[in-house]
Formats: sequence, structure tokens, C-alpha cells
Amino acid sequence: MTDLTSLTIMQAGQKLAAAEMTSVELTRAYLDRIEAVEPQVQAFITITAEQALEQAQQADERRKKGEKGPLLGIPLAYKDVVTTLGVETTCGSRILEGYKPPYTATAVRFLEEAGAVMLGKLNMDEFAMGSSTENSGYKITRNPWDLERVPGGSSGGSAAAVAARMAAGTLGSDTGGSIRQPASLSGVVGLKPAYGRVSRYGLVAYSSSLDQIGPFAHTVEDVALLLEVIAGHDPRDSTSMQTADTGFASSLKQDLKGLRVGVPREFFIEGIEKDVESAVRRAIEKLAELGAAIIEISLPHTQYALPTYYLTATAECSANLARFDGIRYGPREQAGNVLETYRKTRGEMFGAEVKRRIMLGTYALSAGYYDAYYLKAQKIRTLIKRDFDEAFRQVDVIAAPASPTTAFKIGEKVDDPLQMYLNDIFTLSTNLAGICGLSVPCGFDQAGLPIGMQLLGPGFSADRPNAGEALILRAGHAYQHATDWREKTPAL
Repeated sequence: MTDLTSLTIMQAGQKLAAAEMTSVELTRAYLDRIEAVEPQVQAFITITAEQALEQAQQADERRKKGEKGPLLGIPLAYKDVVTTLGVETTCGSRILEGYKPPYTATAVRFLEEAGAVMLGKLNMDEFAMGSSTENSGYKITRNPWDLERVPGGSSGGSAAAVAARMAAGTLGSDTGGSIRQPASLSGVVGLKPAYGRVSRYGLVAYSSSLDQIGPFAHTVEDVALLLEVIAGHDPRDSTSMQTADTGFASSLKQDLKGLRVGVPREFFIEGIEKDVESAVRRAIEKLAELGAAIIEISLPHTQYALPTYYLTATAECSANLARFDGIRYGPREQAGNVLETYRKTRGEMFGAEVKRRIMLGTYALSAGYYDAYYLKAQKIRTLIKRDFDEAFRQVDVIAAPASPTTAFKIGEKVDDPLQMYLNDIFTLSTNLAGICGLSVPCGFDQAGLPIGMQLLGPGFSADRPNAGEALILRAGHAYQHATDWREKTPAL
């Protein structure tokens, strides 16, 4: 008998539609899988088993009444940075322990309306600040391919849950690579949509001009199905674009003939692991075999992406995290007066990385330093965006590594913030430019650890509003079907 947790979302949906199984049976299979492997992987902060079975029963009843849909009855899980009505949302931080939001994030609501089942909330670096999920206030998530290594971050729980077959798909968030980097390190598919494609309503803000919700799954096809549901205009999010978000899955049917793929020389640099570079270059050669035209391009301001990101993101986090004071949310460390209560609560409840970024951002915004740091970073951000605008006049898609390394060992970089920040060197510029990016598995290193190829597409344009995601999904799907990397799974 087929292990139901080995099915893709598309396959599971077909079996549900054909009445070969029920959503309750599928959900029980995932809950059993969670019980079996979660103690090793530690991907979940909250498991909502009772609610999941109730939603599965409702999905089965909806299907009996003739309702259809690719996600009806499909078990998913969500990064603990998106709000869920009545279900604890911690952002991986002790300062929000016990907080149960009075509303649900728009992306989650869209999935609920489509009939998806929520298995639980997933571990993450505290307030999405990190590249390894070691900064969580609750636990360290482990990579299913090697339990002594990290799954990436900050959406490490989202990537690991898919890799370990504890959810058919998941949601994560990407501020500087937090979907694509863990997807690469965990051997799954992860998509960061263009900024404004998916509503940020209910996404607890880290850096408001960079944050974006996106899906994880085993296949590009599944990611496209998830995107079609969560994308769309939301009047409650002023940054949500008013576009007709359809056709992502249908774009997968096209071949790659005539597709122009750019290869940026700045993304193959000193410090990238040889196995990573070799695997990505072989993947680009495969795209050429499938009919794509390979064109070398330059993104000259890439070298400034790291400092630009860490000035922009920390400045915005300094403002966004000011609301967490022990008065309105979560536990409180009581002191003699209000100021001391703030100081004590934030000092004891925030982790070291969150404190570091708040201090960096506050400094960058302070009088006398704003022009020298934050304002200059915004000017360079404009130049980085212009690099991509110019590149996408020459090419349709950009192909590059998603991460300079494969998964590193737990504890290896936690005491060296700069080395940790460098893990996102290939992903940061995408968020600064507001474009979309997809990580697709493209091989393994000599130690058997996954490697991901990153495909980047343009942002919004008036004449082709869906062009970016449709193009990278098309390229990723063609590559995935021409290779067998997706067939390999970790031996838990």
C-alpha cells in the first residue's frame, strides 16, 4: 500500500477527487508521521491534531456535496510568524509565548477557504531573524538529511516539515532568503513571490518593505497550486498589488524553447563550495539541453547587497519590534515602573540575535547617522533594483546558486554573526529589488546533502502582471521533470 505521506499535493488531490481515500485518512497518516519523526526533527512548535481532524472531516463533507479543488482536504502547516485565530502564534520568541491572535492571516484564510487542513505551526528563527533556525526561543530544528545539521532559516521548520514528509506543503516567509535558503539546504522546493503578490496581512512584521509569504512543497507543480490560492489583492494590505493572479499552474505546460536564462558572474564567487557550484552549473546546462538560451550577465551592485540589507532590515525591525513591550502581548517581567517593565521584559524575553538587530537598526536611524547609513542604503537599494531591471531586458529568468554552501553543522556558525549572515549572500538582493525567486533541488554534495538552484524572475509590469512567477515556475518545472532529484528522500 502506498504511504499516503509520500504523495505530492497534486497526487493526493487526484486520489481524493477519485474517492480512493478521504481527507481524514490522509490527515491521520500525516499525524502518525509527525508522531514518528517529530521527536528527531523538531519542526513544530504547535501541533493542532484535533483541529486538523475536524477540518479534514469538513473537507470530506464539502467534497461529498460536489465541491472540488486541488487543496480541498490537503494537510498543510504554517510558519509560526503568520497569525492563526485562536491558535498560539509565537514567532519563535518567548516574548509571545501563549499569544493567541484574534484573527487569521489572509494567506492562511485563503487556504482555509480552499479547504486545506492545518496540522500546526512551525519552528523558526525568532522573529524570522536567522539562517539556521538555531535562534528559536523554543528548540533547534534539525535537517532531515542529517540530524546533526541545520535545515536553514529562518523558515527552517517549514522546509524540514516538507522534507521529512510531515506536511504535504507549508508556508514560510522570506525577508532576505528565508524560504529559498532553507529549501536549498533541506532539498525541497521553495518560492518567494514578488513583493505585493501575497498579502502580508497577518504576517508579523520583521522588515515591512522586504517580507513576503511563500510556499514550500516537494514539487514545483505543488508550489504553483499553493501560489494560485494564496496570491491575490487584499484591501487590508496597502502593499498588495491589484492584479489578476491566475495561470501559474497552467504556465508549467510550456517548454523552455526560446527562454533566455541569464547567469550572473557575481553569483559564482570565491567562497562558494565546489560541489554547489558544480551542481548548479550542471543544472544550467540541463536548462540549455531543454531549449533555453544561456546568456552571461552582470549584476554589478551585488557586492553591496549584504550591507544594504542589514541596514534596511534592522532599521525596519527596530521600529516594528517596538510594539513588543510586555504590556499588550505575551508574558511580562514586572518591575517597579513602566520603563523598567519594558526594559526587563525585552531584555529577558528577546534572544541575542533579535537584540543585536534592534540595536543595529536603532543606531542606523539615530540622529547624525541616518544619512550616513540608512539613507545611503536606500540609494544603493535603488541601484540594485536597476541592475535587475536592466538584466530582465536581456533575459527572462536568472539562474544561480541559492546558497553558497550545503547545510552546516548545528553550532558551527552560531557564535559568528558575519559568517551566518553570509549564508544569504545570493538571496538578499532579490528582496531588495522586490522580485521573485524559486529554489529547486539540483543535486547533492559528496556528503549526501542537498543543493538548490535559484531561479529569479522579474517583478510586476503593466503588460505582463504574472510574468515573473510564471517564468520561474515554468523553468523549474521543466528542470524537475528532466531530472530525478525529487525522487530522493531522507532516510529518517
